Amino acid sequence: MEFFFVFWKFFRKIGVLGMTALLAWTCVPLSAGAGQVQELRIADRKGDWGSPNPYCHYPRGPGYIRMSWVFDTLVWKDKTGYVPALAESWSFDPETLAFTFKLNPKARWHDGQALTAEDVAFSIAYFQEHPYRWISLDALRGAEVKDPHTVVIRLAKAYSPFLSDIGGTMPILPRHIWESVQEPARYTEPEAFIGSGPYTFQDFNKAQGTYLYEAFTDYYQGRPRADRLIYVRTGQPMISLRSGQVDLAGIQPDMVTPLKNKGLKIIRDERVWNKKLMINHRKEPFQDRRFRQALAYAISRQQIIDRAHRGFGTPASYGLLSIDHAMYNPETPSYEQNPGKARELIEAMGYTRGEAGRYHKNGESLKVELLISNIAVGGQNVADRDGEVLKQQLEAAGIKVEMVNLEQATTDTRVRNWDFDLAVSGHGGIAGDPKILNEMISSHYGAGSVNSARYDACPELNRLMEAQMLEMDREKRRQIVQRIQAVYARELPAISLYYPDTYAAYNPDKGIEWYYTPGGISKGIPIPQNKMSLIQ
Repeated sequence: MEFFFVFWKFFRKIGVLGMTALLAWTCVPLSAGAGQVQELRIADRKGDWGSPNPYCHYPRGPGYIRMSWVFDTLVWKDKTGYVPALAESWSFDPETLAFTFKLNPKARWHDGQALTAEDVAFSIAYFQEHPYRWISLDALRGAEVKDPHTVVIRLAKAYSPFLSDIGGTMPILPRHIWESVQEPARYTEPEAFIGSGPYTFQDFNKAQGTYLYEAFTDYYQGRPRADRLIYVRTGQPMISLRSGQVDLAGIQPDMVTPLKNKGLKIIRDERVWNKKLMINHRKEPFQDRRFRQALAYAISRQQIIDRAHRGFGTPASYGLLSIDHAMYNPETPSYEQNPGKARELIEAMGYTRGEAGRYHKNGESLKVELLISNIAVGGQNVADRDGEVLKQQLEAAGIKVEMVNLEQATTDTRVRNWDFDLAVSGHGGIAGDPKILNEMISSHYGAGSVNSARYDACPELNRLMEAQMLEMDREKRRQIVQRIQAVYARELPAISLYYPDTYAAYNPDKGIEWYYTPGGISKGIPIPQNKMSLIQ
C-alpha cells in the first residue's frame, strides 16, 4: 500500500496519460476476495468538481456524486426505488408529521467510531445553522433521539418531498468531528472527509482533475466490490474506453454502435436532463412576458437538435418536466417556431422594424447578449453549436445577438449575479421529485442554484408551488404539479429547449452492472454512477 501511494504522488505530477500507463504497473491487489475488482476507472471531461465533502463540492450533479461515495444518507435509491442506507427502516405518522428512522447498528465512521442517532440529530441542527445548498430544512421542526439507533424527525408542516429532498439527499455528518467546525466552507482538513459511505477519500488533484477513493472494508452493507475507484479526466472517452484506460464513461450517441461492437455495454437514460435558455427577466425588454414568448416563437428546438446534435434529442416541454415524469402534463402550452408571431409580439411592445430587418425603439437597437459554454450533460462537458443556431434563429426574427463564449463556471457566476441577458445552460433532476419545479422557478426555493429562473412575479405560480409542497396526497399533488407546468409555460421565465439523448458505456468484464437510476440519483442526478452498483 505504501508503494502505491508513493507512486500516486508521482502520478499527480506527470498527468493523466502517465497515470493511466503507470497504474497498470504499480497497482497492488488489496487481498481481493471472490468477486472483487481491484480497480475501476471512471472518465470525466471536466475533471474538477471540487473536494468531496458537503461544503466543498461544486454545486452540480457531478460534485454531489463525488461526495456521495464518502458520505451516506438515511435512504438511497437503486434501480427499483428507495432502499435502506443508514436507516434500516423508516415510517411516517401523518397525525404528528413525524418520520421515524431505525439506523443500521453496524454503521461506522471511517475512523472506526460508531454512527448513532446523535449524529443524525446533529447533522440536521448543523445544516440548519450552516445551510447546505442541496437541501432545505425550512419544513423541519427538529430531531429527537429515542435511543442510539432510533431518531424521530418532526416536521413543522406537511412536506411532500421529504424522502427525496432530505432522507435521500442529506449527507449525515460525524458529530465528533464537525461540532467544533465554525466555518465549514473553509474546513479542508483530512477529518473533513471522514464519512460513513462505501469509500474513503484519498486524493484529489485539482489541476489534473483526478480523484482517488479506496474501499471502506468495514462498510455496514458489506465490502464494496471495487478496491479502488479512480476518476480520470479525458477529452476522448471513446478512445479511453476502447483502449481499456477507463471502465465507464458518458458517450455521444454516435459512439454507441462502434463501442457496442467492441464488446462494451451501452446504457441509455430517461429524459432527465434539459438544455435551456436562461432569461434575465429582471431587465427590459425581458421583464415583459410578451418578449419572452416572442423568443420562444423565434426558436426551432428541432432545428437545434438536427443541426447541433445530428438529430439526437427530443424537444423539451415548456413546462420543464419531461414526458418520462409520472406527473408530466401533456396539455402544457407549446410554442412552435413562428417568426411572424414573434415579430407581432415584439412590435406590440412598441418596437419598429428597420430596413435591415432589425428592431429599434426610442433610437436604440434591439440587441441582446447570449452567453454560451460547454455545459456538462450528465457529467460530461460536451461541445455543441446550440448558441450558433440560436443566434441565427433570433436574428431571423429581427433581434441582434452578440454571442459570448465563456467557461462554464464563469457563465454560472454571471447568471447567478444577474449579469447577463440570455445564457444557454442546463441541468438534470427533471424526472425526480416535482419539487424540482419550485427549485428551478422560484428564488425562495432555488436561491442557491445557478439553474433556477428565480422568478417570483406571478402570484398564481407562487401559490401553486407552495401548495404542492404541502400536499401529501399523491393524486392531488399531481393535479397541482400539472397546473404549475401550464402556468410556467405561459410565463416563460426560462425556456427549456431539448432533452439530449444520453448514453454511457462500460466494460462488462469487470462484473459490475452500472445503470441510470430511474428518476436520477438523489434528487434526480442523471449520472450512471450509483454507489449501489458496487455494494455486494
